Amino acid sequence: MYRTVREKYNAVAEEIQELVASGRPVLVGTTSVENSELLSRLLTIRKIQHNVLNAKQHAREAEIVAEAGQSGKVTIATNMAGRGTDIKLSPESKAAGGLAIIGTERHESRRVDRQLRGRAGRQGDVGSSQFFVSLEDNLMRLFGSDRIAKVMDRLGMEEGEVIQHSMITSSIERAQKKVEENNFGIRKRLLEYDDVMNYQRNAIYKRRQNALLGERLSLDVVNILFDVCRDITTGYTSYDDFELKTIELLGMEPPFDASAFNKLNADQRTEQLFLAAEQHYKSKNEIIASQVIQVAQEAKQHGYSGIQVPISNGHMTTGIVVDAYKTISSQGKEVVKEMEKFITLSLIDQEWKEHLREMDDLKQSVQNAVFEQKDPLLIYKFESVNLFQRFVSRVNMDTISFVIKAEIPAVQQTNQSAAKAPKEKAPKLQMSKDDAISSLLGGLAGAQEEYHDPSTPSVERAAPRQAIKIADRNQRVTVQYVDGSIKEDVKYKTVEQDVENGRAVVIA
Repeated sequence: MYRTVREKYNAVAEEIQELVASGRPVLVGTTSVENSELLSRLLTIRKIQHNVLNAKQHAREAEIVAEAGQSGKVTIATNMAGRGTDIKLSPESKAAGGLAIIGTERHESRRVDRQLRGRAGRQGDVGSSQFFVSLEDNLMRLFGSDRIAKVMDRLGMEEGEVIQHSMITSSIERAQKKVEENNFGIRKRLLEYDDVMNYQRNAIYKRRQNALLGERLSLDVVNILFDVCRDITTGYTSYDDFELKTIELLGMEPPFDASAFNKLNADQRTEQLFLAAEQHYKSKNEIIASQVIQVAQEAKQHGYSGIQVPISNGHMTTGIVVDAYKTISSQGKEVVKEMEKFITLSLIDQEWKEHLREMDDLKQSVQNAVFEQKDPLLIYKFESVNLFQRFVSRVNMDTISFVIKAEIPAVQQTNQSAAKAPKEKAPKLQMSKDDAISSLLGGLAGAQEEYHDPSTPSVERAAPRQAIKIADRNQRVTVQYVDGSIKEDVKYKTVEQDVENGRAVVIA
């Protein structure tokens, strides 16, 4: 062990010079690319030929490793470089004593040090290994360097003098063990946080997989419809509020009046509302199927295999591409299936990204609980359940609100799409995923006229107010969207994308 890094590197250079003079190949292990470059400059000054193997020389890795076993060759490598490759020694190198391993610093992990030592003595070859340590190394500065320095001063050791004792080796191993235990605790803690996200991830990915494959999608839509009906009936005790929410989400009048609403309990209200909404949804899908099947038959007669169908819920418009032959064979059910798939996938992806940002913010905020002598992980688990429930509720309501009010705005547009469809092959959807989501959530730009369902009450949109510029992305703001909705007391970075895309403005 040496007092300073300068003394250590000088000793390493002298040791390399002696080994090269004896004809042995030398492999020098460093802990970072910076240290490998520093040692390379030192050997260049001493005119010792060498190769540097680190992330900057990845293209020459095979060539450098192939030459590393030749007599008198010096190779400087970081701990991660050249993994999985044995250094093949030449007969001259074996006769000179084999590969010499020199470590310029002890790593925080004993495993990495042992991997470096293991480079020598492969396949029964001869070799040796030696580590050089200074009191200014990162590991020694964290653990015990002051105590060892006092011992060296007490023993009267001069500058540049090396100390070799079992106490030093055991002290370094204890320091490495402490670092390994600390890193293990950090990884274990991160895994506990990830377990919370993994539960939510599995639940939402299973639902997304059903939508992607389309096998259980119709059943999922019915279950979601029932959940939304239950949330409406249990969340609103006033009939006026209940009626307004039913019209807003389901696009229909309640199946009972105010007097019946007061007489029925929550379960009876949910059941009657669900049955009425399900019947309304089926009737609407039958109308869509009958409209599209006519266009599909015309497309088939002209030899077209695909048609593009515009879908609108009265406020937003998007489009889906379906196969004309499947549409005819399924009596129009293929269009409903593709519509449900597209809307469900788009809304899940959009809301899931927002939920991930909220979970990241929560993970950062709960760390302050340690000042209250509380476990941040427990608070994170409790709060994450509430966030996930709100996320699922948003996805359910947005999905049902769109699919149950979805209609074809104009059959003539479908005819035009069918006439433009290419022959033989089904057309590809000329829309990226982000554009499709933007179209679904924000509507199309002025190229398409906005469709209004006469059976649905008109909603007057409020014009956004004067925008406010925000410099700090973590500042809490209030934003207003183009449809008149307002989000209060949210971090600016969670709505930054909506503001930049023109879908919202900051008002406070």
